[in-house]
Amino acid sequence: MQQFKTLLRVRHYEMDTLGHVNNAVYQNYLEQAAIEHSEYLGVTLDVYRELGGVFVMRRVEIDYLRPAVAGDTLEVTTWLKEMRGTRAFRCYEIRKQHGDDLLVTAEALWVWVDAKTMRPRPIPHKISDKFLQLQNLSVAE
Repeated sequence: MQQFKTLLRVRHYEMDTLGHVNNAVYQNYLEQAAIEHSEYLGVTLDVYRELGGVFVMRRVEIDYLRPAVAGDTLEVTTWLKEMRGTRAFRCYEIRKQHGDDLLVTAEALWVWVDAKTMRPRPIPHKISDKFLQLQNLSVAE
């Protein structure tokens, strides 16, 4: 399981009335980490366009453990748990930079869809090969 880490700074407008990051904002952080991981592996928006598809988040489960506040720098770690057919299962952990305590854990189901019809299609080998070459995962067709 190859992990990818990125840093995100919490912005003031992401706070809720309790003074910490609004729960809904964490989904944006998860999406950003997935995009950066994909780009790191060379699977850019241009590759998506070339293949005529895109990953969309179909389901997400988030456990909120501790709050983050404006000015915090968060370390978002993500990795693929499994990739098969049209689906990719991705895990996440969020901590404060240089901290050990988990703030958030999450798991998301991403589905590869045709960019025009938005209907699920099998993940192209050009993409799965990029992710799996470093992952030691198996692809179940």
